[in-house]
Amino acid sequence: MSDSVAHGVQLELYSSSFCAACRQTRAVLGRVTGMLPTLALVEHDVAAVPELAESNTIVATPTVIVRNAEGKETFRAAGVPTVEQVLRAVALAASRNLPTSE
Repeated sequence: MSDSVAHGVQLELYSSSFCAACRQTRAVLGRVTGMLPTLALVEHDVAAVPELAESNTIVATPTVIVRNAEGKETFRAAGVPTVEQVLRAVALAASRNLPTSE
């Protein structure tokens, strides 16, 4: 997958300060964004923004949400995802950004 295809795709990590799995997830997402630098990564601490976590139905940390360029959720994972899972989710979100042929 080319980095330009991932442009506009966003990863959201919902975490908490006491969460060991959140550190592991942060490392996985760091590897992915290292491969695809145009990929946006935003982290939200659920204690700091409980209303945002609630509006996105976050029930556990870590939770990763992948959004396409229009902001639509295309993938969600509770727990620590693998690099491969995140890359597949980014590819899915990016494919929804491409114009369809007629």
